[in-house]
Amino acid sequence: MLALLTLPGTCYLAVLTLAGLRRVVPAAGQPALAGPIAIVVPAHNEAIGIARTVDNLVAIARQDGAATVCVVADNCSDDTAAIARAHGARVLERHDLTQRGKGYALDHAFSQLAGQGFAAYVVIDADSLAEPNLLSVLRRHLGAGAPAVQTRYTVLNAEQSPRTRLAELALCAFNALRPRGRHALGWSAGILGNGFALTAQTLQQVPYRATSVVEDLEYHLRLIEHDLRVHFADETTVRGDMPVAGSGQSTQRARWEGGRLRMLLDHGASLLRRGLSGQWRLLEPLLDLLLLPLAYHTVLLLALLAIPLDWARGLGLAGLAWLLLHVLVAAGVGGLGPRRLWLALWAVPEYLWWKLRMLRATVKTSQASAEWERTHRDTPHH
Repeated sequence: MLALLTLPGTCYLAVLTLAGLRRVVPAAGQPALAGPIAIVVPAHNEAIGIARTVDNLVAIARQDGAATVCVVADNCSDDTAAIARAHGARVLERHDLTQRGKGYALDHAFSQLAGQGFAAYVVIDADSLAEPNLLSVLRRHLGAGAPAVQTRYTVLNAEQSPRTRLAELALCAFNALRPRGRHALGWSAGILGNGFALTAQTLQQVPYRATSVVEDLEYHLRLIEHDLRVHFADETTVRGDMPVAGSGQSTQRARWEGGRLRMLLDHGASLLRRGLSGQWRLLEPLLDLLLLPLAYHTVLLLALLAIPLDWARGLGLAGLAWLLLHVLVAAGVGGLGPRRLWLALWAVPEYLWWKLRMLRATVKTSQASAEWERTHRDTPHH
């Protein structure tokens, strides 16, 4: 049973690790996407940090010359809308306490902005900062024919605590190396919820009707079902604040991992059936859903080492070796030096114990009745 649970994930990690060594960018001379772009910022009670994000994005929009920053003040009970407006953003206010969550906020924004001449939409979280080349890179990828693009998405406040350092390493793997590997193999890179772009034509073909607690993953599955591939923009990065306090970390992890489990339960059988019937592109997202979070994958590989069977211990050792290589390559791709890497790895034992204690909350969040819950964030740091 342990072998069955770990072997597909180990093979999948090995393939993405090797493929991720190769960087693929649009060919020189490709025309960039022309036309206005809307930078959409979903925000729920983000008064503390929204000014920082809007200032960053307004500067990028001005440099581009044909972009507008649109903040969706979603069910806000603070001054998010007023602050965003004062700092130069266009504000769309939404109040609906029965339909709560980021997916509803984005769908509202895309619906309100449709027909206003925007060629594409870029989604940036309200706790994030983007690099100055964000729009120029996205325009190159979209101009080369990509229906959707995902940028690198990593941690802004990595030096704030041992847990945020480890989060930076984890996101280097999940949000940089793996989508880079998928893109190099010609697969869909995935949508990571922050720093992604969609053309107006894509949204017309596949409206953003994604309402689960992992609306980005849900929408990506719908794109794949419509044979639309997300490209990976490895040349630019969006960095977001990660929660430092235990409650915020627990909420975020339970939502991410419980939501992925829900997607596997809801779509796994269909992806397998359609994949085996000839729609091979659907097998890769199934493998992605079957890959356990690395903490649980590590625990199961360690359990294999405890079994007094040579073949089981061999699988465990091979799996741990590939896992270590995956982490080292991810650190290299993410630009982490030896100091930052070892500081992150120092927190691994405590993190594994915390993740085991989180299992109950994760399973609870995987229930179909689970509702979106905002992650508590600390005061933003520059």
